[in-house]
Amino acid sequence: MRVIQHLNFDWKFCPDFKEEFISPAYDDSTFGLVQIPHTNKELPYNNFDEKSYQFESCYRKTLHVESYLKGQPAILHFEGVMTYARLFLNGYFVTEHKGGYTPFNVDVSRYLKYGKDNQLVVYVDSRERKEIPPFGYVVDYLTYGGIYREVWMEFTGPVMVENCHVRTRNVLNTEKLLDLDLYLENKTGLNSAITAQCSLMKNDLLVDQFQSVVLLNGELTQQVEIQQKIENVELWDTENPHLYDLVIQLYDNGLLLDKSQYRFGFREVEFRVNGFYLNGQPLKICGLNRHQSFPYVGYAMPKRAQYKDAEILKHELGLNTVRLSHYPQSQHFLDRCDELGLLVFNEIPGWQHIGDKGEWWDITRQHVKEMIRRDWNRPSIFIWGVRINESEDCDELYEMTQRIAKTLDDTRPTGGVRCRKDSHLIEDVYTYNDFVHNGQTRGLDKPESVIGHKAPYLVTEHNGHMFPTKSFDSQEHRLEHALRHLRVLDAMYADDGISGAIGWCMFDYNTHKDFGSGDRICYHGVMDMFRIPKYAAATYAAQQNETPYLQVLSNMRMGDYPGSELSDVHVFTNCEYIKLYKNDQFIETFYPARKQYPHVPNPPIIIDNLIGNLIEENETFSKKDSRLIKEILIEVGRVGIESLPLMSKLKMLYLLKKNRMQLSDGVALYSKYVGGWGDSATTFRIEGYQNNQKVCEQSCLQSFEQRLDVQVDDTALQEEATYDVTRFVVRCVDEGDNVMPYANDVLSISTKGPIEVIGPGHIALVGGGVAFWVKTTGLSGEGLVNISNERFGEVEHRLTVTGRVDLSPHLPSYISPQTVKPQLEALAE
Repeated sequence: MRVIQHLNFDWKFCPDFKEEFISPAYDDSTFGLVQIPHTNKELPYNNFDEKSYQFESCYRKTLHVESYLKGQPAILHFEGVMTYARLFLNGYFVTEHKGGYTPFNVDVSRYLKYGKDNQLVVYVDSRERKEIPPFGYVVDYLTYGGIYREVWMEFTGPVMVENCHVRTRNVLNTEKLLDLDLYLENKTGLNSAITAQCSLMKNDLLVDQFQSVVLLNGELTQQVEIQQKIENVELWDTENPHLYDLVIQLYDNGLLLDKSQYRFGFREVEFRVNGFYLNGQPLKICGLNRHQSFPYVGYAMPKRAQYKDAEILKHELGLNTVRLSHYPQSQHFLDRCDELGLLVFNEIPGWQHIGDKGEWWDITRQHVKEMIRRDWNRPSIFIWGVRINESEDCDELYEMTQRIAKTLDDTRPTGGVRCRKDSHLIEDVYTYNDFVHNGQTRGLDKPESVIGHKAPYLVTEHNGHMFPTKSFDSQEHRLEHALRHLRVLDAMYADDGISGAIGWCMFDYNTHKDFGSGDRICYHGVMDMFRIPKYAAATYAAQQNETPYLQVLSNMRMGDYPGSELSDVHVFTNCEYIKLYKNDQFIETFYPARKQYPHVPNPPIIIDNLIGNLIEENETFSKKDSRLIKEILIEVGRVGIESLPLMSKLKMLYLLKKNRMQLSDGVALYSKYVGGWGDSATTFRIEGYQNNQKVCEQSCLQSFEQRLDVQVDDTALQEEATYDVTRFVVRCVDEGDNVMPYANDVLSISTKGPIEVIGPGHIALVGGGVAFWVKTTGLSGEGLVNISNERFGEVEHRLTVTGRVDLSPHLPSYISPQTVKPQLEALAE
């Protein structure tokens, strides 16, 4: 049986490395105490030197291994260390690993002292070493440093399933095929016949069970194939992500040797020249790219934060796809994608640069293997990226990576993300970054013009650097950002030859000096770095029909527009129609702009009339003159008085003369019905309707009071294998709960109890909002978070915190109760 020893708490850390640190006798009392996931250097929000985290460092961990575990293989596993790691145990060199985005493990049983303390030392080099992808030239993202993913040790039996590739075939038939590749470790060296009993489970209920005789051949590693026909199972898809567990137990004459478990889903993915098909049904891929970084701590975030990003993509943005740009990402994030039905494009590390043939190429090939072997059972992953992002053609290398991918996994297509036309297509799908749209040009290129012939085709990036947008930019700029994403989506939905489009990108991110806006931030996201939506997020959120959605992409305040002229107001919504009220007076009913955007599921609704019948109802003009005056005032609001067409100017003069009005009277009408100048307040209310029922609304009003709105993702935190975190989102809002995008107040953050703030204790609103994370500190109790500001006063939130679980005194404190439950039951028997 297996026992897992989690090794994430209470490491000693030094931002330096000396050879004497390796010695078990070294006095590390001056080292800092840190928890994993850990970043080697906390960074400011922006305006910093990216070289500040590129240094050598040392991690030390004292671990106690009980005597009863002696004689069992002890597999030490690291999920992610950036960039290069060397491991030492009790003074002995164990192994090394190059590359920070893929896991590695090693059997350390020969180095362990049982029943005693052991000293684990990890040398970490976080510099950009040119022999390791993605390095060697420039990179448009930061790679941070440290042991930033989980660490554990697993004690196993001498015969075990090291990995299992679960292939599902014939899933569209009643009788489906389960095709298993078992990778066995046999440290006994014996030839023997054992039994593999396989149980197919769903939600802890047995669905099917079968067994197979396995002949051990005496080799250390061995691959065994098992096939089984399966009926009465449900398929995994984006709307109903049914998941199953395969439990494999190895027996030798009734004695249990090993037990392992693998989660998967029954599903089939296929790219054709006319689109992408999931389980035989066409599906337009609509998604965003994601970096795995967070403010201040870079890559070092635990499970709950990783889960939340997947939930934002699926639930807040309504997407069905995410691309892991440009490297494999946290297993926690992928776990949640599996559970939510979020398709994943998974790719090897790299950015444009191909290193010299030799070690760089060897590591790239190794990355392909490590990526696929880690994630090959995940139903969410629908394509492997086996080409360095945006690199030039290199047929020799990419024929190798393609061959490796197909040898390891023949159930998924491959792609290779490029930014050039007519590139050599070695992979299955031509995956292309299309930045043709600049606000005036077509939304996307035609696939035939990119490839030169018909082939499966997927757009993997668009927009992004073409129109960087900050959350505090002008109304017009933020609206144009949203419309650019919308135009690309409309072009994507219009063309069956385009399988889908994955936008650049989910959120802003820190970057090198060569990129971004000069402050070490790429403002390319539809959300800011804190995962707070910009206007462009509404482009995606409005396309889903799961829940009613309505977002007015305007504050409807004239002074925020050039010439104080409020032009067309875009409402991004999935409602069938909206009703507009001005100061509680009904103006008009508006419908989706299907003519302008004929292909997206839910076009925006454009409000091009803020007057309605108010002139006719409130003034003494004739009905015809009222209509003409309204048309001219609307046109003035849209283009300005100076840009009015000649015919409109003549109509205006005619109306003024006919009704014995001065130009000042016309200005007064404009002020009254369009501008609202001189009014104590002008309030617009937009109501959204589905099936003739009001389902949502938003009010836009002149703000006289502001307040802090604080939302917390989760109020109950619990430490398990690592510390836990939650996010607080703080916004300055008006009386209608609309964000004030130009608020930049400074907030003071303080905590009491078993929690602490990640990052600085004083932060400023950015674009009217900001977020911060708090983390647990190992203790249980009530945590208090205080947010204060001179203008707004104080806001307090309480969290319930469960620290590390206290176990029976008969068990070592590092083993979780969930892990040892089977062993306890066995001992009791």
